[in-house]
Amino acid sequence: MIVALDGTVLVVAQPSMRRDLGASVAQVQWTSTAYLLTVAAFLVVAGRLGDRYGHSRLAITGVLGFAAASAGIALAPGVGWVIALRAAQGFFGALLQPATLALLRLAYPPDRLATPVAVRTSAIGVAAAAGPLLGGLLVAHLGWRAVFVVNVPLALAIAALILAVRVPEPERTGAGRPPLGSAALLVAAVAALVHALAGVPAAGWTAPPTLLGLGGAAGLGVLLVRWERRGAHPLVPAAVARSMPVMASMALLLTASGALSGALFTATFLLQDVRGLGAYDTALRLLPLTAVMVAGAPLAGFAQRRFGARRIALTGTGLVALGIAGLCTEALTGAGGAVLGAGFAAVMVTATGTVVGDAPPGYAGVIGGLKQTATNVGPAFGIALAAGAGAGAGTEAGAGAGATPALLALAALAAVGLLPASLLPGRPRGAAAGDLVGEDAGQRGERAPAAHGPADGERR
Repeated sequence: MIVALDGTVLVVAQPSMRRDLGASVAQVQWTSTAYLLTVAAFLVVAGRLGDRYGHSRLAITGVLGFAAASAGIALAPGVGWVIALRAAQGFFGALLQPATLALLRLAYPPDRLATPVAVRTSAIGVAAAAGPLLGGLLVAHLGWRAVFVVNVPLALAIAALILAVRVPEPERTGAGRPPLGSAALLVAAVAALVHALAGVPAAGWTAPPTLLGLGGAAGLGVLLVRWERRGAHPLVPAAVARSMPVMASMALLLTASGALSGALFTATFLLQDVRGLGAYDTALRLLPLTAVMVAGAPLAGFAQRRFGARRIALTGTGLVALGIAGLCTEALTGAGGAVLGAGFAAVMVTATGTVVGDAPPGYAGVIGGLKQTATNVGPAFGIALAAGAGAGAGTEAGAGAGATPALLALAALAAVGLLPASLLPGRPRGAAAGDLVGEDAGQRGERAPAAHGPADGERR
């Protein structure tokens, strides 16, 4: 929640920060890019460390480090310090995010996970929606530095809650040394990919920096796969990589989060540059999306238990595609946003519940890291796709002409998610309404020990 709040608050604070520090537009952009790069690159590594050393310990380290970096940004004398501390903030945010999902997995049995996952999704939605309002008030009355000061008491309160709530310690995995080679390759590959995607709106898909970045990410990815196959202690264990529900959920989260972020990017330009709305009126037009997403998450959790992961994921994915297409028509902007919010809530709750619930014991952290990586890389890809299709073109006419193709391309991206959604587990026959969606006896912990335990060679 604190990470979602920080991200949306910063958007409002950046113009004031630029004026106060005398920064360029590119430097201000890097205050966001530096955070995005580090948080996306270290999520899986952080999850693996949590599985090895304990998620409560990683969560405490992450939240206190996040608070310290926030305090440093509030005191930063120049934009260079802000960029460096935002990168540090991203690192500690990476420690924090997989730990929260892993702690849910440890605190709740699989048949009760849907409700806490839905509450978590709603909390993130509330924080993201409240961010611009809170940021506007803080910047108007106290200045841009106040948006980082507010993180400190919030982080300290979260740290106190983590210390007060006791959860079972996870089964420790990987008795050998940490997979440093795999970790380094993964960090480099994700950083190269996110950096390349972040540059697409300015440079385009065919620019040499974009092609070099994408090619470098692909090459590093191939090296990572070969390294993982040869390693005795892989970063992503075979028990995780072979799990169809986990991998399908990752693909679904990537396409849905990419489609949503790209649609919001496009809709903002469409409403302001073409339809002439101000920032406040634009926020009001998009409010149904957030409101329905927040209210729909608990309903999605109930539906997941009642009807099964596959049905709810397919329905949610279809609603995401339909809602994005509805944004093309002015008369349907509000309705399209509401449909999009309902669909995204269904996808997030169902895919996250499936990911966390299917985690083999001892690997909740690495699965949480993979999930968060998908939802961080997805938005970068969605915005790059929207920009490449013409969203946000320099002139009003260009913005209007490019909005519809961009939204249709994003609707198509969302529709691609129907394939992984169809691979999620269905509701088993005779399952009680309270059972977690899609879990058969094996997924509730009655599977063969080999599927639960670490990959070959992980216990020596």
